Amino acid sequence: MEITFEQFSTQDESSILTIPRWIIEHNQSWAIFCPEGEVGSLLANVLGGTLAYQGQFSKTEGKIAQVSLGRQQLLLEEELAKDETDFLDVIDAGTSVYTLIYQECKNDELAQSLLMELDLLHLKDSGFRQLSSGETRRVMLARSLATKPDFLILDNVLTGLDVAHRQSLVRYFTRLSQRVKRPIQMMVVFSREEDMPDWIEHIALFNQGGFEGLMDKVTWNTHPLITQIKAQSMQQSEKMMALIRHHQHPFQFDNPVFEIKDGQVNYLDNIFFTGVNWRIENGDHWQIKGPNGCGKSTLLGLIFGDHPQCYSNDIDIFGRKRGSGETIWEIKKHIGMVSSALHLQYRVNCSALQVILSGFYDSIGLYSEPTRKELALAKEWLAILHMSQYEKTSFRQLAYSQQRLLLIARAIVKQPRLLILDEPYQGLDYLGRRLMKNTLELIAKENLSQLLYVSHYQNDSLDSVHHELVFVYDEALDCYRTSVMHKKEQPE
Repeated sequence: MEITFEQFSTQDESSILTIPRWIIEHNQSWAIFCPEGEVGSLLANVLGGTLAYQGQFSKTEGKIAQVSLGRQQLLLEEELAKDETDFLDVIDAGTSVYTLIYQECKNDELAQSLLMELDLLHLKDSGFRQLSSGETRRVMLARSLATKPDFLILDNVLTGLDVAHRQSLVRYFTRLSQRVKRPIQMMVVFSREEDMPDWIEHIALFNQGGFEGLMDKVTWNTHPLITQIKAQSMQQSEKMMALIRHHQHPFQFDNPVFEIKDGQVNYLDNIFFTGVNWRIENGDHWQIKGPNGCGKSTLLGLIFGDHPQCYSNDIDIFGRKRGSGETIWEIKKHIGMVSSALHLQYRVNCSALQVILSGFYDSIGLYSEPTRKELALAKEWLAILHMSQYEKTSFRQLAYSQQRLLLIARAIVKQPRLLILDEPYQGLDYLGRRLMKNTLELIAKENLSQLLYVSHYQNDSLDSVHHELVFVYDEALDCYRTSVMHKKEQPE
């Protein structure tokens, strides 16, 4: 497929895209880097013919498919809309993985092949809503490949995948692009240095939706735009920390902040994980590690109180036995949460400002009248995030990365004792990720909140987080267990 842009421009509710001149030749694959702003979804919508534009744009015949967090979110919402749990005797887990792939190709042989190639065979009968974030990403990729595309747009496709699956997918994409019979052209949008494809020679640099030209891999770290973004993220982090310090308030809880003894979660006859013994003392920060589907998010749900088995486990939280008469709101007011599940749940029609304000009330949407102090603080957060212009914009109209930044601000705004961060950088652009990582490092260092932190990327590790809970598979028990590791304290 050959694609040409000439004096081209387009936009949606939250992003713009301008390209003076760019030619993608037949069988060329490109890597797209955009340190600030989203171009992947805009390019996909233009190529798919769903977005109006100005200037010249042309493409030769061919089928185009896309994998993105936005598309993943839409499918999850469709699955939730079909939820029939209230009419069944069992929980409706959603459409099976096999069916979702087969629907796109109506070819059993191809569907089975994709299940095998993308390590989904063991999940073929699992409902879509049962899957972890990383497993869901692989299903979305399989659905796109099932359409037999000529041109594949991979928008931060490695986000949410564990190390092993990231490595296997990189090898898989290399094979797809280099196979003799019907190679697939690809446009790989990435926002992390480590996700820059080695097998792609053509790299286009965008910034805030504007085409900046071509970038050489060798000059990556010294490129003036990258240097500028790194400095900008540190400056924004310092402003954010000044705001947090100004509104700091003390916490005093009896130990343990959280403890689970011989924790276990099971579904019907299947044990998810067992033998979890974990104690969090005042002042401890933890990173939780493990492969996709091991139960990291489930364990965090036991802490937050959203998982139905949190009362069937032996749990202490904030010095009290869970189930001893406390309300869920008494627990949640001391916890801030960011996760893909929360992002999915936030489907109400409210403004960007109201999303941040809802953090004071632990609600999805805003149903209480905020105080003047809360209103002023939420507006300060919008200003620091450079999103004041979206104060009245609907959350659902914003780009995925902007939504995620708002949800992070929502979790931090009340300065909770526990800050639970389940893949917090998912969907963030390069600037947003550096901004939040710098800020979380400072929060941990100054102990303004205690962090419980999940990420599959080694580069996301925080120097001030010295404890790790690691999920490992126990073949004898056919389920996961956990082990505790303590990293050496960093010197002053």
